[in-house]
Amino acid sequence: MIEAMFLVMLTSAAPISELRGGIPLGVALGLEPALVFVLAVLANMAVFWPGRLALVLCARKVFCRIPYFDLYLERVQRRGQPKVEKYGFLGLVFLVALPLPITGAYTGTVLSWLLGMNWMKSFIAITIGVLVAGIVVMLATMGVISLATVP
Repeated sequence: MIEAMFLVMLTSAAPISELRGGIPLGVALGLEPALVFVLAVLANMAVFWPGRLALVLCARKVFCRIPYFDLYLERVQRRGQPKVEKYGFLGLVFLVALPLPITGAYTGTVLSWLLGMNWMKSFIAITIGVLVAGIVVMLATMGVISLATVP
């Protein structure tokens, strides 16, 4: 049981699968769905902090050595500012909540850093998005809803 719980958390914290892979894996391994949900959501939410820290440190130590990177980052933030003001928090929640590949906590963390969003608001938006995605994936895994329709 401990091994299965560890696999759920590891899969949910992995960049590609995130909780979209962790929840079905945990249920398939026979774990209690409520436990699977909590483990997957916590593991997926936890990627924000090391991800954000890594981006900040890389920007200071690595990216600054790339010619014109600072100018590029400023340009991206300047061009993205109207969209951040318009969609910011809810847009980030929606992006993370979509249960599709490449839309999750990792993408939300990178996007929020790239656009210069406030880290606390970003964390809250990503947390809400992860919770919504977890609910959707759990309901789909349990057969309550269908995420794909076959004609």
